[in-house]
Amino acid sequence: MVLNYILFLSFGITDAIDIFLVAIILYLVYNLVRGTTAINIFLGLALIYVVYIIVRAFELKLLGSILGKFVNVGVIAIMVVFQQEIRKFLLYIGSNEFLKNRNWKNVLKFSSTLQNDLYLDIKEVCEACFNMSDTKTGALIIVARRSDLKFYIQSGTKIDSVVNSKVIENIFFKNSPLHDGAVIVNENRVVAARCVLPVTEKENFPAHYGMRHRAAVGVTEVSDAIAITVSEQTGAVSLTVGGEINANLNKEKLEYLLEKNLQAKG
Repeated sequence: MVLNYILFLSFGITDAIDIFLVAIILYLVYNLVRGTTAINIFLGLALIYVVYIIVRAFELKLLGSILGKFVNVGVIAIMVVFQQEIRKFLLYIGSNEFLKNRNWKNVLKFSSTLQNDLYLDIKEVCEACFNMSDTKTGALIIVARRSDLKFYIQSGTKIDSVVNSKVIENIFFKNSPLHDGAVIVNENRVVAARCVLPVTEKENFPAHYGMRHRAAVGVTEVSDAIAITVSEQTGAVSLTVGGEINANLNKEKLEYLLEKNLQAKG
């Protein structure tokens, strides 16, 4: 029965256009959540829908009815689960930057998700961190990987400087107007300072950590960025990835963790 159904399917130009447009939408959605924890949820929802289509083709009524309930409330579920990503997307397309700088060729161009190792002058970053550690200067440095941190970059003061220990130390100097908030580094350039980041909502978050650590965990929970924190109280240096804090690092350990987490993953 299923074979006969497949054999007698008609396929015309409108079907090709339909598939092409859906592919573009899926690609845009994938780019929106790529590098965040939401990517796993997106892939899970896509898998459920594919299974639902297969179940319908085989006319498995009971299983199809159960999966149909998930599909029917899928839009609401997507709105709830992806509320932060949807908000970022709507804010972006409503901005002048989207209208002025959008490269539409890149929208239609399917590219590989595999990337080369990300370059960062690790020595300069580590030198800045431990110089600030010696003087107990609080700092929060966010290193972008695949995630688009444009939403957070726009919340701060834009800077375009090559990564340099003196630049980072001057930004976080206590009398500097840019020392509050986070510095964002992308492609070995300091792109913004004084950026506002989301804080974690973990109920069991250790009380001895301050707002910098909460922000470090928060931004790495919603993206694949790396966060480096220098405590203002103790001078301790930590690195946060995926919401997990690696605390009380020495210079060699920080260099190792940065190098390890900046390597491309196929």
